Amino acid sequence: MMTPVLGNILTPSGFVHGSMACTPEGRIHSIQGKAISEDAARASGLPLVLPGFIDLHVHGAGGRDIMEGGDAAVRVSQVHARHGTTSMLATTMTAPMEDLVSAMQSLTTICQQRAPGGARVLGVHLEGPYINDDKLGAQPAFARPVQIDELSHLNQLAPIRLITMAPEVPGNMELIESLCDAGYRVQIGHTMGTYEDGVQAMAKGARGFTHLFNAMTGMHHREPGMVGAALAHAQYAECIPDLIHVHPGAIRVALRAIPCLYCVSDSTAATGMPDGEYRLGSHQVFKCLGGVRLADGTLAGSTLTLDQALRNLVDTLGLSVLDASRRVSTHAADYLGVGDRGRLATGAWADVVVLDRDLTLQSVYVEGHSIEHTDAR
Repeated sequence: MMTPVLGNILTPSGFVHGSMACTPEGRIHSIQGKAISEDAARASGLPLVLPGFIDLHVHGAGGRDIMEGGDAAVRVSQVHARHGTTSMLATTMTAPMEDLVSAMQSLTTICQQRAPGGARVLGVHLEGPYINDDKLGAQPAFARPVQIDELSHLNQLAPIRLITMAPEVPGNMELIESLCDAGYRVQIGHTMGTYEDGVQAMAKGARGFTHLFNAMTGMHHREPGMVGAALAHAQYAECIPDLIHVHPGAIRVALRAIPCLYCVSDSTAATGMPDGEYRLGSHQVFKCLGGVRLADGTLAGSTLTLDQALRNLVDTLGLSVLDASRRVSTHAADYLGVGDRGRLATGAWADVVVLDRDLTLQSVYVEGHSIEHTDAR
């Protein structure tokens, strides 16, 4: 169990120079100290103590893919935990029903009980199959309209927290309101939809956008597309800040337009592995020069981890550590409706990352338990 952590602790109201203690159950008991500016916190050379990262879009890591089933999710959660991700959603691929059932069955236990040394798996992000088959990106060609009976069966196997869907697919738009009423978070992605489709979907309850800019209609000043709908109206959207999927300039546009833009890894089995060939659902993908692609060159997820995402936000995009931390942690928790994660405050889970002044990980705690970590640099 976590002993009191000393350093410059990032609370919801800013940095505190002091100590943090947790309960035997793994929740934060107290934070004591005096307020300190971010500049002073970084200049002091003392550890920076931040909320653990929350990743709502994780396909794989360490050579394993969520769609494999078996113990793949255990390995994936352990790799990401060593890079500071303390909570995550296991993310599926578009696939035939029998493959989705197999994958979901393998997630039942890990969604109920955290794997030793792993991140807490809060549930499932169903990225397809309810998408547009003309905007698959790296998704296999098994797209279809939303089927309520199918969705209900999958949700009985493991809790579905997010559903990516294309609202313009016949029948999908009409079901958004009932899906939201049933407790699912609906977000728009892998879509050929128009600006008007996006606005209508949000009016019906869709709240987010899957890997903003990627696999959706782009913005033109006479046809603003789904990107335009997000930039004009969204409170939340996910973005992959690996600096490959989205140009830093486009990320800056989204940061100005979308108040709670948050970061995801969209990580694949190639994460944490050498260059080579890996699995992504039913596809074979290739890692080379830091990117992951299909054989035809299409981007196919990433090798990003959220500790590197934090550094990219601060070092390349110029965000403060406070703002960057919210975008790899707090905003994702708020979007998912999880109030006791993504912040260092009394009563919250002791999900904690400790970094040096250069934002290199020193230690990670999940619910108060220490996680063996690796230097991601």
